[in-house]
Amino acid sequence: MKEKLFGKTLKEFMDLSVALGLPAYTGKQLSEWLYKKEISGFEEMTNLSKAARTLLASSYELGIHEPVDVQESIDGTKKYLFPALSGKFIETAYIPDGKRSTVCVSSQVGCKMGCLFCMTGKQGFQGNLTSGEILNQYRSLPEWRKLTNIVYMGMGEPLDNLTEVLKSLEILTSEWGFGLSPRRITVSTIGITPAMLEFLEKSEAHLAVSLHSPFDEDRRKLMPIQQVYPLKEVLNEIRSWDFGRQRRISFEYILFKRFNDSPAHVNELSRILHGIRCRINLIRFHPIPDTPLESPDESTIEHFRDLLNAKGITTTIRASRGQDIWAACGLLSTKKLQIKG
Repeated sequence: MKEKLFGKTLKEFMDLSVALGLPAYTGKQLSEWLYKKEISGFEEMTNLSKAARTLLASSYELGIHEPVDVQESIDGTKKYLFPALSGKFIETAYIPDGKRSTVCVSSQVGCKMGCLFCMTGKQGFQGNLTSGEILNQYRSLPEWRKLTNIVYMGMGEPLDNLTEVLKSLEILTSEWGFGLSPRRITVSTIGITPAMLEFLEKSEAHLAVSLHSPFDEDRRKLMPIQQVYPLKEVLNEIRSWDFGRQRRISFEYILFKRFNDSPAHVNELSRILHGIRCRINLIRFHPIPDTPLESPDESTIEHFRDLLNAKGITTTIRASRGQDIWAACGLLSTKKLQIKG
């Protein structure tokens, strides 16, 4: 298989151009064709000589691939399926909401974190995506020109694939790349502390931390990572970091019936988050196979939100989208694998 160009940095484009005996500025031209324009082949790179295009095509492929399947919800949400690795699949969600259009991208095939509530984790870890495979989920959507926001909240743990995630963020936010504001991008993590600190240092994108319980033992039951990187350690690092006024830290909190939805949880959240300028996003749990977890009723969710807001913590309930199309992360790709099997 030929090496893919899509997902390379400007320096990498310049280095490969020189290695092929082409002028270094060819690298800048490649970045413009791949990240600024819509092309489907080397022959469309009209400011490169025919000899240069032939040379590039002999060693490389563009690496831009359309999805192989799509499901559309009655609410406008779309779940796209892309091939990855050998016979596996990754999911990408397109979520329109008025003037805001968000794409939720995957960073891994499967996941090794084993969270109790996550279908992707039940697939096991299959491999990391390259920066090109991450960015292809953005660039290859039919709606990509409409997108206003990107969230790294799809399959996988982004900070477990830190090198490729940072590379994709560089391409998304650089002037020679897609030129997006990092304030339009949010990266989620379950709290891998060393990788989180490196991400904060090397990127300006927003950070979202999966919290789900303020009590250590309960969080450990949901998320094995608690045994390695305890929540207290994660919060101490966040508390010491200067986020400035523009960069946002948020906490994701899936509500589970009679597990993490009581006033005691509200009080403990208020205690442990004291001094951190943040918001909490409450998420309704949508059932997945082979888990004992359930969602509380709507009145409980709203009451939990109101109690947190009364404590001075900005709290919102995330709208449930695409429930008629297997929109919960990992469901569609698992279904596709079962059909293939």
